[in-house]
This record gives sequence, structure tokens and C-alpha cells, in this order.
Amino acid sequence: MKKILPRILLTVILIPVLLVLVAWAAFMLSNRTNGSLASAGEQRRYLLYVPDSYDPSIPTPLVISIHGFAEWPAHQQQISRWNDLADEQGFLMVYPMGTSFPMRWRAGSGVGLMQDVTFISDLIDHLEGEYNIDPARIYANGLSNGGGMSFALSCKLSERIAAIGGVAGAYLLPWDECSPSRPVPSIVFHGTVDPIVPFTGGPSRSFDMPFPRIDDWVQTLAAHNGCGSEPEALPGAGDASGVHYSGCDQGADVIYYTIDGGGHTWPGGDPLPEWITGTTSDDIDATRLMWEFFQQHPLE
Repeated sequence: MKKILPRILLTVILIPVLLVLVAWAAFMLSNRTNGSLASAGEQRRYLLYVPDSYDPSIPTPLVISIHGFAEWPAHQQQISRWNDLADEQGFLMVYPMGTSFPMRWRAGSGVGLMQDVTFISDLIDHLEGEYNIDPARIYANGLSNGGGMSFALSCKLSERIAAIGGVAGAYLLPWDECSPSRPVPSIVFHGTVDPIVPFTGGPSRSFDMPFPRIDDWVQTLAAHNGCGSEPEALPGAGDASGVHYSGCDQGADVIYYTIDGGGHTWPGGDPLPEWITGTTSDDIDATRLMWEFFQQHPLE
């Protein structure tokens, strides 16, 4: 018995350690990237996708898609299915990687935010040095924390980002820190029963943060863009309904889709675990709608 007990204790200790190592190995295998650069004193990584149709003699749009908290570039690629549309339409895709563990973007106030903004600007410079990218057609979008980072880019990098999109966005940058050189066209998607970034605002079961009420936040965004006060209803599709704020300064329209019963997910994209994030709607395709919106709003 004296010999058996140490073995049992050793097994009890080793099993959790092995499980952690296996989980870490699985994460490292899935967190594949294919490029890196030094930016603001940090080594940063990204996942680039160039469709076979790319022609270096033709200026080509670039779409930047930003992962959420505790996500990673390859997972954002999988969730959003942007690569399928890039093959069809012939634009470049890049999925930048956040920092720390769990992976995140510093999309609120502070020095960290500007390091992340600088990284995106440096990434654009880097890719422009390797590919024929149209500087008038560079767009950013993201999920959750990545949606919040996309909004931050519209505030801090508006001279380079033509338009943005946010899905289930965690919009935590204060409005008094958003002073873009030009209003940025924006398209926003949010589920009404999002369990992580609540549609009605306030803290969630996962994060004790002052998330804004999404309806109010979009109205403020439209006001900042100088849009008309009354939005026009868009044709609905199943549980999805939308409005269009037009008459905005410099054509910086705002489109806003709500998904009744939708969760913290990418509409029309790869479903996330429902017990964590809620329902993924197939009534609309957020990726395709974003691209249609982006095409209508290049930099002038």
C-alpha cells in the first residue's frame, strides 16, 4: 500500500499537467500564422491569404479581419469564411494576431491601444511593400474584441481605413477619444441575446465591463458621422432586420443589422459552441454584406 499511494498521487498530479500540455499543443497547431514583423517594440504575427486570381499588375483591395478575445487568426478565418469570398472577388485577406494570453486587442484607452494601432498601420505598410494594394480600398472588420478594435481603427487610423465592420462588437473606446480625420463608413451586426457583449449594455456573465447599449451606440456613431436623424429600414431576412443611416458627412453611411435571438456569433459564418455563445443565424451573411458595403465606400 505504501508503494501504491505515491504512484496514485503522481498520476493525479500528472494527468492535469498532461491535459494542459495537450491543450497548449492543440492551440499552437491551430494558431498558425505565416508572417511576422517588428512593430512598436513587439514582434507581431499575422495570417495572410492571397487568392490564386491575384494579379500584381492590378491594384487590389485589402481586407483586415480581426479576431476576438481568446481567439486567434486562423479561427477568425474559419468563423468568417472571408477566404471563400476573397477567391470569388479577388481581394487579399489578412488576419492579424493580438497579444498576451488569452489573445486579445487593447481596444480601450491607453498606450496598448496605440501599439495595436501602430501594428495595423505597420502591417499595411509591410503588405504594400510586397503586393499591389489599392490604398483607397483597405477595410477592417472583426468579431467581439476585434470589432472593438475595428472601431478604434476608425478613430485612430481613418486616413488609411476606408470603412469598417463590427460583429458582436465590444465597443469600449470612449467617444471623447474618437476624433478621426474623416468620418468612416461603418456596418454593424449584433444579436439580441448575445450572452458575452449584451445587446442591452452593461456587464455580462463573462466580463464586468461597461458595454454600451448597442442601439444607443449605433445612434451615437451615426451622429458622429453626421448622418440624418431617421434611418431607413432595410429589407428583412428571417430573424435579421436592418436600418441604413444615410445623408452622412463625406458619404460615411452607417448600416446596422440586429439578429433577433442571435448570440455572440458571426451571422452566416461557421457556428461557435451554442452553450457558450448562443445561436448562429444563417438568415444573413455578414461577410458578404460587409463586402458589398465596403465596395461602395472606398477612400476618396
